[in-house]
Amino acid sequence: MIDSEARGGVTLARLTDKRLDAAAAPGFKTGISALIEGGADRIVLDLTAVSFVDSSGLGAIVSALKQLGSRGDLVLAGLQPPVRKLLQLTRLDRVFKTYDTAEDAVAALG
Repeated sequence: MIDSEARGGVTLARLTDKRLDAAAAPGFKTGISALIEGGADRIVLDLTAVSFVDSSGLGAIVSALKQLGSRGDLVLAGLQPPVRKLLQLTRLDRVFKTYDTAEDAVAALG
């Protein structure tokens, strides 16, 4: 579900599933929580492989942001058009910083 690697103080977390929906959200929450509890406080969530997100998936991403609180950053990268549109419709594009590529996001946080 999540592949992660450290890049100069930034954790790059790549979602490997095509869908972040009600079935995948619990596993995502467990994986991202483990990263945060393990000390990751600057996280790039690479959604390049994800073509569909539902409300459960959005809730899981927001939950990760809340878990980080003010002690860190969570940014999104590689949004496919349907995912970007969903963020705009829900106005979460105003909450999350987004980047075209994971490399751009890592550079911005690094």
